[in-house]
Amino acid sequence: MFIIIIILFILASLIAVYSFGHFARQAKGEASYALKIQKDQTKLDRILGAQSALHPNQSSLLLIPSNLDAFAIRAISARDAGRSLDLQYYIWHDDLTGQLLGLELLDAADRGVRVRIILDDMNAYSRSSLLATLGLHPNISIRMFNPTRARNNSLIRGIEMILRIFSINRRMHNKSWIADGRMAIVGGRNIGNEYFGAADNRNFFDADLLIGGEAVKETETIFDDFWNSDAVIPIEALVTAKANSLNELRQKIQLKRQNIAALPYLKKLQDAPNVKSLFKGELNEQGWQVHWTNQVHVYSDPATKAFGNDQDKWLFHHIKPVLENASAKISLISPYFVPGKAGVNKFSMLHRQGIDIDILTNSLAANDVIMAHSGYAPYRKELLQNDIKLYELKPFGKTERSLIGSSDASLHTKAFLVDNTIGFVGSFNFDPRSANLNTEMGIIFKEPSIVKALQNEFNMKISHDFSYQVVLIDDKLRWLDENEQNEPITWSNDPQSKWWQRTIATLASYLPIESQL
Repeated sequence: MFIIIIILFILASLIAVYSFGHFARQAKGEASYALKIQKDQTKLDRILGAQSALHPNQSSLLLIPSNLDAFAIRAISARDAGRSLDLQYYIWHDDLTGQLLGLELLDAADRGVRVRIILDDMNAYSRSSLLATLGLHPNISIRMFNPTRARNNSLIRGIEMILRIFSINRRMHNKSWIADGRMAIVGGRNIGNEYFGAADNRNFFDADLLIGGEAVKETETIFDDFWNSDAVIPIEALVTAKANSLNELRQKIQLKRQNIAALPYLKKLQDAPNVKSLFKGELNEQGWQVHWTNQVHVYSDPATKAFGNDQDKWLFHHIKPVLENASAKISLISPYFVPGKAGVNKFSMLHRQGIDIDILTNSLAANDVIMAHSGYAPYRKELLQNDIKLYELKPFGKTERSLIGSSDASLHTKAFLVDNTIGFVGSFNFDPRSANLNTEMGIIFKEPSIVKALQNEFNMKISHDFSYQVVLIDDKLRWLDENEQNEPITWSNDPQSKWWQRTIATLASYLPIESQL
């Protein structure tokens, strides 16, 4: 009987996969590509064209560690765009900051700007009607990455996900925001309150890079690869919106600008420097300063990773040699750090070659994904035995007090530094899911000032104000907790964590799920 059930499941799965594939081919949208840059067609053309002309074949870089600045730069670029906005995200929440930025997109589309949005379907499914409504605008097009066909019935959708379990498991984790083909934001932030300091429960520490010049073209090429791939389907092929729903939506989110909670963000937009001052390369009042270099490239997994194809082009093959060629030091930030046995062996080998390795990840109490912690915890002792330094972010820390959200913190930055000369910022976690399942992207660069800025961020986050240092005392794990106000504490269990968190993490560590983390 059991064998019969297995056979029937396999047949049903094959039928589901074939049926979805046929539907996807029929529903695939028309190909489109980044609009050609003009000399002085838009405000951004006039501003950034002049700056690019002064730096031929180079790219500009600005590190954005501040959540409030990250919101402001996105909104400013949308307000200044005159031709196109191409946005690619894993998550776009329908909350305060998500709606404020959504309103900026609507305003841009009303001005005639072409807006293209790619979203991963796993997190956007519940907002299908909202997205379909936005798609009613003649200048807004939205495509969903690896979506389910079932939209109206959770039970049927669940059955579809089970039958398509191997294909549906591959998600798009890319994050990019491109304005007029002139400037782009690439990094770790999604769109939502927790990424911009407005969440009530916990906000993320994160980082993006603002880029201009040649690297923007690379970002556009990546976006077009996904937009025209077989892995995405137009939202209108999945959901039908009501004819008058766009006006209703416009009125609803317009009220967000009148919400008192929006005041810090609207004030930031008033006080923030304009695009021209951002890209002139001069230090402005906010301390924002871009730097130009030809040592920067944007890399991404190809869209075909959604089908497990073109493995030689996967992002990890760009990251691995940078780490392996280190000569003195590696500083790594990965909120969901699951090195696996192979990763532990690789880091240990690098240390034996004389390379100092410091790793910052989330503590159990700060981690928003306990299952990810369960994949990391079993390797802590072996890493420390091989002289790898481990730091774990505290679940609270010094945050931007001007924000309206909680001061509770979680790490979301994905970055590394090699020999204080090469840096990486992107969406790639050091875990099996980023390496083998999700599509990821990021920027590898050598600009000294930005490397130094990223190193300063790393040093600050591993300081006792923000992190515990994990050590071995008498061959047992201990957490050193130092701060300026209280006596130093040495924890014998995961600090500030609850018993049920420790229990779940421990039990999950025995499950054969590491490849999915």
